[in-house]
Amino acid sequence: MADMKYSKAIKQLEDIIHKIENEEIDIDDLSDKVKEAVSLVKLCKDKIEKAEMEVKDVVGKFEESSNEAR
Repeated sequence: MADMKYSKAIKQLEDIIHKIENEEIDIDDLSDKVKEAVSLVKLCKDKIEKAEMEVKDVVGKFEESSNEAR
């Protein structure tokens, strides 16, 4: 699951939520689906945090190079 794309994880999470809300998940499978949803949320959160750090790094390098060019 770690190499899953963010968009696919969100789609799976939306599907699970939809099924839970519409009571389409058997009670015997509910616990497993909730665990899967928690894993998907963590994966998405980690991807967002990683992307945020990378963007900050790129912006920081851009600002450094802009300051050096002056």
